Amino acid sequence: MADMTAAWEPVPRSRTFELVLARIEEQILAGRLRVGDRLPPERELVDMLGVSRAAVREALRVLEAQGVLRSRVGTGPSSGTVIAAMPDAGLTQLLRLHIALANFPMGDVVEARATLERASARLAAELVTEDGLERIRDPLLRMDDASLPREQFNDCDTDFHVAIAEAGGNRLMADMTIAVRNAVRHTLLTAFNKLDDWEKVASRLRAEHHAIYEAIAAGDTEAAGDLVEAHVRGFHQDIVKKIIDGSNPAAP
Repeated sequence: MADMTAAWEPVPRSRTFELVLARIEEQILAGRLRVGDRLPPERELVDMLGVSRAAVREALRVLEAQGVLRSRVGTGPSSGTVIAAMPDAGLTQLLRLHIALANFPMGDVVEARATLERASARLAAELVTEDGLERIRDPLLRMDDASLPREQFNDCDTDFHVAIAEAGGNRLMADMTIAVRNAVRHTLLTAFNKLDDWEKVASRLRAEHHAIYEAIAAGDTEAAGDLVEAHVRGFHQDIVKKIIDGSNPAAP
């Protein structure tokens, strides 16, 4: 207990809530706080850090918004403020907002997405299990329904790419891929809704998706990577970019 108290030494009072954030991050980086661990109660943090309750609350709100913490009411081992096990939701939210504010140029986003998804598809082709293939196949088959509304098609499209990322087995790469793909979801839906010749574009996407799936199922790492990269770059270049620039293309 003495070691824990020493680790939570008081912080200077300037920019207090940011310094509280820094102290909590130090505990995580040092391995003193791990996924599932509870933070000390708010009043204890106030005493240990020598700061106001308002500063502690603000720091906790920031970390919860980032997906690092979750708060549970009640009593027992699962109550209180807990280090979150799945920070990808917070990462997705932050990326989505930055992209919406144009803090990342779309060209940079596409480049990052193509690079990440190529790597994820290669890993998926190498390591995918029957369960992983089923998770990839499910949204693929739902997209084959020609009567599927565009918004639902977009959701299935997102699910398809997320399933590939998760099938690769690299958690960090998967979380980054999921965050980037979900961050561009609104942009893609906007493009879908502005298309005059929707069915031609949908047919193109279905064919490309099926080819990617077949390469992964066959364990062909090179083809899986090449196909998904060409798919990402081609769709943004041929469809999204032209719509953003003011034209309304039909699929080739």
